[in-house]
Amino acid sequence: MRRRCILAIDQGTTNTKALLLDQEGRVLFRTAAPVELLQPEAGFVEQDPLYLWQSVCRVAEDCARFPEVSIAGIAISNQRETALAWMRAQPVSPPHIQTQGTAQGSTGCPPAGTPIGNAISWQCRRSQPVCERIGEQASLLQERSGLPLDPLLTATKWAWMFSRQPELLRARAEAGELCLGTVDSWLLYNLTGGRVHATDHTNASRTALLGLSSLQWEDDLLGLFGIPRAALAELRPSASLFGECTAIESLRGVPVVAMIGDSHAALVGHGSLTAGMVKATYGTGSSLMMLTAALPAPTVSLARTVAWTAQDSVHYALEGNIAMSGAALQWVGEFLGLPHPTEDAAKLAATVPDAAGVVLVPAMVGLGAPHWASAARGLIANLERSHTSAHLARAALDAIAAQVADVLEAMQASSGSRATALLADGGATCNDRLMQMQADLIGCAVVRSAEAELSARGAAMLGGQTLGWWSAASQPAPSQSSARRFEPQMSADERHRLRSAWRLAIERTLYPQRES
Repeated sequence: MRRRCILAIDQGTTNTKALLLDQEGRVLFRTAAPVELLQPEAGFVEQDPLYLWQSVCRVAEDCARFPEVSIAGIAISNQRETALAWMRAQPVSPPHIQTQGTAQGSTGCPPAGTPIGNAISWQCRRSQPVCERIGEQASLLQERSGLPLDPLLTATKWAWMFSRQPELLRARAEAGELCLGTVDSWLLYNLTGGRVHATDHTNASRTALLGLSSLQWEDDLLGLFGIPRAALAELRPSASLFGECTAIESLRGVPVVAMIGDSHAALVGHGSLTAGMVKATYGTGSSLMMLTAALPAPTVSLARTVAWTAQDSVHYALEGNIAMSGAALQWVGEFLGLPHPTEDAAKLAATVPDAAGVVLVPAMVGLGAPHWASAARGLIANLERSHTSAHLARAALDAIAAQVADVLEAMQASSGSRATALLADGGATCNDRLMQMQADLIGCAVVRSAEAELSARGAAMLGGQTLGWWSAASQPAPSQSSARRFEPQMSADERHRLRSAWRLAIERTLYPQRES
């Protein structure tokens, strides 16, 4: 008898992953395909939309070939804030930057839309001039959308696109010929053969165009960035029916039953969905989320966001975004010329007991929460003649934990509650030294998920609700039998010393911005 499964696709910054989960929540099969980041000039980070699409096709086809299963639905989690634009029917030549096309034609899944240049990554800082132009409206933006004004936000990237080709793109957008979307809506558009242009509330809440209270695109915010409503995706709950797959022959007719941003999906995937729970996802960047009982009050140091939505419910969270966490270790590896930058830098860090006083602030693309200083830049402090490359690598590892500690402190101050444990997920959590340093710096336990692909699981859990397999209360949580708990071991004096050194380095990082 064929087992019914959900195909959960997690399209991330450096990889596209896919899982097959059965009705008991067990992972039957997993696969992955790498994707590439492009850096055409300083501060610019892009990805080829066709490559993203073809990577999804490859992992989906791998799953579809798994024997003795019947795929009942497709659930998608995705990297957030990355901005795309594409033409609808009757594709025409893109008016500016051409896509790389490195993966086009590698599978039998042609795209339904023609991209207008490369996707602008969430890491990209090119839209800083847009933020400067509308800086006086930052308080309005934060009140309505819940988001601090920063080049991270998708709307700033779309506004940058329009500034490059204002007459051509605006005319096409207002005529309904141009689609603006995040990664989820780009994938959905292609999966459905161009029939559905939609997004879920979590991805929409990261654009800076969605009203947190109304859960609608808001005219004041659209006007602030100059974004035509006609080009935007239809808004739907995270757990809902989005359309049927027509583009992949082996999945023809399979419904798309959930879409959700990857950090939100990881929150759902942990399964401990009570107000006050805090999770940290450690990837290229990091996201901390604290689930709240209702829409939280405004705070300048953190974002307020939609955690997820279903047909009859809305859930909110406080969030703090860190631009470079795992990317900090990767940067050190690249800086040192190591053949496998991230892995080799982690091995190098393990050769020393500590950073011997070296502090690295990885603000290469600015600082996110709780500082929100987009003009800040990276800093290496306290170097002595005796320091080695291993100490720099260890400082990069410590910087991940220090940034997470900053955000957690801001969350506890804003919410008035203290976390009893930090739930951890993401690729970097496999590093025991990082997890122990994290527990030491925050002074409470860190519980590392036993399952690496929590974003994919979280999307699948919502998809199972759409299919009627589970309710929010009955959905199967990941097994905790092999989860590991890291308890703080550092003395209070040593914690204070390290946190003070970190805060001084942050001040030095921010100083040039404050002088400008």
